[in-house]
Amino acid sequence: MDQDLRSIQQARDLLRAAREAQHAYKTFSQEQVDRIVAAMAAAGEREAQRLARMAHEETGFGRPESKTLKNLFATKTLHERMRGMKTCGIIRKLENDTIWEIATPMGVVAALIPSTNPTSTAMYKAIIAAKARCGIVMSPHPRAVTCTAEALRVVAEAAYQAGAPQGFFGCMTEVSLPGTNALLEDPATDLILATGGSAMVRAAYSKGKPAYGVGSGNVPVYVDRSANLAKAAADILYGTSFDWGTLCSTERAVIADAPIRTKLIEAMKEQGAYFMNDQEKEAVRGVILHKGRLNVEQVGKSPAHIARMAGFTVPEGTRALVGEVDRVGKDEPLSMETLSPILAFYTEDGWQAGCARCIEVLHFGGIGHTLGLHATNERVIEAFALEKPAMRIVVNTVAALGSVGYTNRLFPAMTLGPGTLGGSITSDNISPLHLLNVKRLAFETDPIHPAAPGPRSPAHTRPATPGDGHGWIDTIEARLRARAGNHAAPEAMPVPAPSP
Repeated sequence: MDQDLRSIQQARDLLRAAREAQHAYKTFSQEQVDRIVAAMAAAGEREAQRLARMAHEETGFGRPESKTLKNLFATKTLHERMRGMKTCGIIRKLENDTIWEIATPMGVVAALIPSTNPTSTAMYKAIIAAKARCGIVMSPHPRAVTCTAEALRVVAEAAYQAGAPQGFFGCMTEVSLPGTNALLEDPATDLILATGGSAMVRAAYSKGKPAYGVGSGNVPVYVDRSANLAKAAADILYGTSFDWGTLCSTERAVIADAPIRTKLIEAMKEQGAYFMNDQEKEAVRGVILHKGRLNVEQVGKSPAHIARMAGFTVPEGTRALVGEVDRVGKDEPLSMETLSPILAFYTEDGWQAGCARCIEVLHFGGIGHTLGLHATNERVIEAFALEKPAMRIVVNTVAALGSVGYTNRLFPAMTLGPGTLGGSITSDNISPLHLLNVKRLAFETDPIHPAAPGPRSPAHTRPATPGDGHGWIDTIEARLRARAGNHAAPEAMPVPAPSP
């Protein structure tokens, strides 16, 4: 049997096993689910460093220490922030208990895992699926099959030992395009959760299944004249150098307000930025693109490595290569999402001009995703919040980590929706709640046909009008019955509140 056929058959087998296991797991209580999720998070936390090394060795992307932090974020931090989240049975009662919301799992999830963040994304998706009582089968990137499968094995084994049914988690190891298509198109797949390149996400949305997809993230960062420049520079260089730029939320372009340009450049140099001359910029442009497409050999590589590829050297400790430019688009490779520690640097006079440049950068591959802002002027902050086509606007923080919820109270996620602007059905950070169907039970509050005369419970009537002690609809119904000569039993007759 050739690889394509083996891949297709493996997808089908894993889906059948996940479907059968999910049929049993969907009956688990919140207590059982939370015990399983806690075991998964603890196992992932214990293995975070080893899995980070595996991912780095297999893919050649990024930095092991950054990948360790991502693994901890996708397990320990995720688990801590999900504490108290209800995903089983009745999860909320609203409107004076007249509306009940009941969580039901969507079913079996087909998950696409990227090569840039393979182990962290695999554990994150497995944990949120378990929390939502959804089975999951993963298709890893061909460049990251071994580390992705091992990451899932770590958390899955912990889940099985804690009581999850065997087969609930699956990961393809015979990976091919026909096999991945079979996974996404199979009748046993209820939902697609796609994290990866834009082509992968478009493919996910074309399968005729409910799907959550992420968009690309060409993230601009505007630094206003009111900003704390030392902090802004430190945050920008930390984000750009984190895992050598492999997060889609990584800072890609700096837009400096003209009056602070010189001081910001000095602050960035102190933080390890290397500002390239014209010749070096041209050489790096040739490294970014190969035959008109993004050169994967520069993805997730250090500034020193990229500089060597371009034929020059940089000082030890360089954290980013920075090129001052004045254009955005295909004719300026420095302005694109490189997935590496390369920054475009623009200067604009005033926040309005800076705003326009940010929008231009977002439209070139990052629409709907993330924008970073360093400012203390509330008018500027509000203007950016209202006007920018980005679903996450993170203020005075590391954009790479703020957008995923590491430095703020956004939900911690490795899959970020860019909204309809970016071709997605959601603008949220994906959580277990996105893997739930919520059904609603509603008690009558506005009767077409009032209940027959006699005692009745007021438990599901409209809330009482402040100060009267009884639902106002009860009082009206009582008066109508009195006028018609149909008196309720004395113990059930509402008593109007005394006049003030």
